[in-house]
Amino acid sequence: MSEAPETSPAASRRTLLCGAAVLAAGGAVALTGCGSSSGGSSGGSSSGGSDKGSASKGPVDLGPATDVPVGGGKVYREQKIVVTQPTEGQFKAFSAKCTHAGCIVDQVKKQQIQCPCHGSRFSVTDGSVQEGPAPSPLPAYTVAVEAGNLKVTAS
Repeated sequence: MSEAPETSPAASRRTLLCGAAVLAAGGAVALTGCGSSSGGSSGGSSSGGSDKGSASKGPVDLGPATDVPVGGGKVYREQKIVVTQPTEGQFKAFSAKCTHAGCIVDQVKKQQIQCPCHGSRFSVTDGSVQEGPAPSPLPAYTVAVEAGNLKVTAS
């Protein structure tokens, strides 16, 4: 009886997607989330404002406070910040990096900050975990409205 031919394992979905992304980018860009650890970032609201980086580098101007809906929020992907407005005029800011696998949250929906990677959900009021697998709340930042613009600083 003949033996089955030896085959290599099928490539994972992550490997295929990362490979396609590298090819599309001309191979010149290093991609995050493509390593062997779980996580990665995907989808979501686009960022606004003029500063790059995160709130840990000092005050970050995110643009008009009117961009954040009452009862909802907005994800600023480039700055890795999510700002919510649980009630009119009450703004909250958090790290947009999920505490489970480091993915960037992608939307604020149904009074929850939502992570696309593994389904974690966080409160728009205090960043607490509403649904796992995230083990801890999103870190809170200080947010102020100055001349109609949101200014966020690491707490």
